Amino acid sequence: MKSNYFVTGATGAIGSMLVPLLLEEPQNRIWLLIRANSPEHLRQRLEELIEFWELDTTRADDARRRITLLQGDTDEPRFALSEQAYGEIVKSCTHIIHSAGVVRMNLPLDTARKHALNAVKNIVELAHACQVAGVLQKVEYVSTIGVAGKMPGLIPETWITETRAFHNTYEQSKAEAEDYLREKMLELSLPVTVHRPSMVVGHSETGKIIHFQIFYYICDFLSGRLTFGLLPHLGNAKLDIIPVDYVAKCIKTSSQRPDVFGKIFHLCSGVDYSIELAEIRKAVRVAIKICELRSPILVDIPFLIFNSLIQIANHLATDNIRKTTKSFPFFLAYLHDTSGFENQLSARSLGIDLPLARDYLNLIITRYFIHRKGRLREASN
Repeated sequence: MKSNYFVTGATGAIGSMLVPLLLEEPQNRIWLLIRANSPEHLRQRLEELIEFWELDTTRADDARRRITLLQGDTDEPRFALSEQAYGEIVKSCTHIIHSAGVVRMNLPLDTARKHALNAVKNIVELAHACQVAGVLQKVEYVSTIGVAGKMPGLIPETWITETRAFHNTYEQSKAEAEDYLREKMLELSLPVTVHRPSMVVGHSETGKIIHFQIFYYICDFLSGRLTFGLLPHLGNAKLDIIPVDYVAKCIKTSSQRPDVFGKIFHLCSGVDYSIELAEIRKAVRVAIKICELRSPILVDIPFLIFNSLIQIANHLATDNIRKTTKSFPFFLAYLHDTSGFENQLSARSLGIDLPLARDYLNLIITRYFIHRKGRLREASN
């Protein structure tokens, strides 16, 4: 059966792993909404994706034939598309996958809100138009596990209506976007499934990822290379990470399942398989040694003392050091996080085996520091 997918975020971590899975179905046709400065830049971005996918000549040509490029912006009304392009999508789009997002923790709240809320409003408008046209089958909305904010205890795979505090503006803006989506789903009876990934990392078998995101910055922090070897005592703090290939498989499978309308899936490792920060730090040290990068002797100090030193550094240090230390509070916030996340519903409903973090941890971290070593070589030449 032919399916026509409208996909946002194809150049991001999740989207870049998802699109090739959609292309595995020969009947699928895909619109990719991509930000670009010009039509030439738009085509260049597709070619960069094809190179990332490592397609042979035949499959690359097939991808170009079945992908329609759209130069646009999720934040702008009707995605900044022409009336003709938008109308063509409305008439024949069967599936919408919204995986685009600005994953930055330190944006002003108004800016973060603009990105998250404008995008979801545009997605709802398109979904409703396709629904009225009688073609819409399914919408996949990619949120984040962070919408739980600082809620303690075990977070269920349900809508969150409780008042809560947040670690950062990214979490808050995504939570507000979810609230809007829930309201419109009920009002318009939209066939939406919400996916809440935890911290997305590289492919569980290859370590590959198109962009190194938050987890890898935490690895830099845990290496001690940014803090002259001083690190806060980690205790038993854990981090919930999830490989990008698992997230992409879940979203693709969900898009083909009309029986999961209205469900919320936590695409995460869950309380049983989250990984201790101390174990991540150990894997970081191993990777640094393999890559023959310099690393300081690590010294653990109490959290409160470390936090005080960071505040002093922010006031007295040079601009270069302040650029580094200003991101530390976002990492430190997770040291005292007591939340855990249920994921039994997604595992039971979608039937996809969950890769265990301990099986791929060294792979993804080593791949990152190999990349870092290459960047350092380029900078020195």
